[in-house]
Amino acid sequence: MPQFRLSEAARLLGVSDDTVRRWVRAGQLTATDDAAGRKVVDGAQLAGFARAQASGPEDPSTVGRSARNRFVGLVTEVIADKVMAQVELQCGAHRVVSLMSTEAVRELGLRPGVLAVAVVKATTVVVETPEGSR
Repeated sequence: MPQFRLSEAARLLGVSDDTVRRWVRAGQLTATDDAAGRKVVDGAQLAGFARAQASGPEDPSTVGRSARNRFVGLVTEVIADKVMAQVELQCGAHRVVSLMSTEAVRELGLRPGVLAVAVVKATTVVVETPEGSR
């Protein structure tokens, strides 16, 4: 079973080492000692904790749709020519880039600072693991 040192857990959760130590002291995460005497968190427990802690901004749209992958964020850049545009959003820690028609950019009023939702419907998702993590 994979285990993560508290500093690694902090990096994966996007918080400080101190925050992870507080969660351990409060009993929200369980840490054990590894063979070297370092505090570690079980990977499966960390994954469940990360899922429970994950909360993004509420999706402001009221449209029902089948796509489940929604990323609420701010438009940070729009590069457009006569026909096509590249729109970049910052959705929490994630940068999402979309290519669309310049007409769609105009109709949606997309420009830096505008709140937008990137909706992703993909038939293929590639999952990678770091070398040696097996």
